[in-house]
Amino acid sequence: MTAALMGTLVTGCGSGQADSADLLERVKAAGVLRVAQTQANPPWNFLDGGKPAGYDVDVTNELIKRLGIAKAEFVASNFQSFIAGVQAGRFDAVIAGQTITAERAKQVDFSRPYQVNGISIFVASANMTITGVSDLKGKKVAVTAGTTQAAFAKKSIPGADLKTYENATLGLTEVAGGRADAVLVSRFQGAFLAEKNDLPVKPTGELLESEVNGISFAKGATSFKQAVDKALADMIADGSLAAISRKWLGGLDMTKELAKLPNG
Repeated sequence: MTAALMGTLVTGCGSGQADSADLLERVKAAGVLRVAQTQANPPWNFLDGGKPAGYDVDVTNELIKRLGIAKAEFVASNFQSFIAGVQAGRFDAVIAGQTITAERAKQVDFSRPYQVNGISIFVASANMTITGVSDLKGKKVAVTAGTTQAAFAKKSIPGADLKTYENATLGLTEVAGGRADAVLVSRFQGAFLAEKNDLPVKPTGELLESEVNGISFAKGATSFKQAVDKALADMIADGSLAAISRKWLGGLDMTKELAKLPNG
């Protein structure tokens, strides 16, 4: 195992896109898929008793089983570093609720969608004045650094005083403590975190924007993409993905959300 891990590190260092076509072969030979996650983004991925847990973790473990890879090595990173980390070979894939965008697709390749998300405004439970984007002008709005929520806020909330944090828990806590007026966060994640941390906050208004998330990896890793896409399709077809989502997302069947997409 030590030799396999050393081999993974050697091939990973500086490998980048030069040998991306061999990604599937390399990770199978090493017996390890190095997967980047924030480990601070529940219910998608987080640490529970020091061990990785959540929807993305269970998806990863089911995926490697189907790809014939012995184990997953979870690497702590953040949304701002995901793309650079893939390109530099610091990890093999990002399975962390990363939204598929045209700009990101120029830099990394994505799998077929494996989850759908949506941005909500969360405010203090007693707040009755903020019900939509138009109410956020001039307000202190919390966002998580490097996320599509942060990009949405910059583009769609003119005049807002944006406050950037490392994760959604911090933003929600700032709202609960009255240090920010609102936070933009996934509705699923926000509800999960509010309940878990006993924070007096609530979602308000309609979903601002839907996000389609995929697994990212180095550009040109064609065989890896084909294998991952097939594994995800099989997980959807046999009910495995539905079971994972019900476990972590309050009973939500993610496969029904995915089926609503144009190519679902």
